[in-house]
Amino acid sequence: MIEFKNVVKQYGDKTAVDDISFNIKKGEFFVLIGPSGCGKTTTLKMINRLISLSEGYIYFNDKPISDYPVYEMRWDIGYVLQQIALFPHMTIKENIAQVPQMKKWTEQEINQRVEDLMAMVGLEPEVFKNRKPDELSGGQQQRVGVVRALAADPPVILMDEPFSALDPISREKLQDDLIELQQKIKKTIIFVTHDIQEAMKLGDRICLLNEGHIEQIDTPEGFISHPKNDFVKQFMGDKLQRTINDLKLSELIENLAINEQDIQTSYPVVDSNKYVKDIYTDLANHDAIIIKDAATATQRVLRRQDIFKMLAERKGGSMNE
Repeated sequence: MIEFKNVVKQYGDKTAVDDISFNIKKGEFFVLIGPSGCGKTTTLKMINRLISLSEGYIYFNDKPISDYPVYEMRWDIGYVLQQIALFPHMTIKENIAQVPQMKKWTEQEINQRVEDLMAMVGLEPEVFKNRKPDELSGGQQQRVGVVRALAADPPVILMDEPFSALDPISREKLQDDLIELQQKIKKTIIFVTHDIQEAMKLGDRICLLNEGHIEQIDTPEGFISHPKNDFVKQFMGDKLQRTINDLKLSELIENLAINEQDIQTSYPVVDSNKYVKDIYTDLANHDAIIIKDAATATQRVLRRQDIFKMLAERKGGSMNE
């Protein structure tokens, strides 16, 4: 759906993004991560032409982004900022309705869309739609920011460190909500973060940047099992890698609910005596796996995000320690 081909961005003598090429698939949750100043936000903003590229090409649906009228392209690419940037003088409904109004939707269509989206992210429409942004908490405002980006049903959503200013509890809740929302809407999401825990929890694939270069693009499991070089190992944290690889599944499943409704015959069944490092291939090829408890014969569903959430809790909330 989106392709970078030999893309370069220069600011005078400084090269912010240096000859990067990659593809983002339709419906993929693609995470850009790296140290401060590595070029991840610049890369994101070149997609919707908030920043112009210096060399190379970016394609959207097999067509160079320069071929699209900029306002039409931005209508088809939702954008969620860290600062949220809701209009303070407008109601929540009016904030959400901006792009649908510009696209000449009817009032009835707009009302229905606003109510459907607010309900989808746990904001009761009748309670919140006529409030102003300053009447909402930070987490509630960020939910509105996500909903506003989805309002005109764009195929692509850009998210630039959208949760980094929130407290840890609100941040974790919004991460969980975003995973659940993505399972419903199946949008193509490009997400910038500096937090490795967040990247591992959310991303289908992760692109690790360093000084404008791509160090590795891989699944979360691939980063842990096959880091390509010393920089990747150091950024991921050798301690994290050892912690994960040396854990038995039985040590992770204590807090997993036994939910028979979630068990699908298409999920592979793995014995709880196996180690985490033994399930990378299964998690890369399936949404989840079924862990059969060797002691009780009960079955529990384990998803990739469950692993990283539990590991973070075991390490006191930080995977970069």
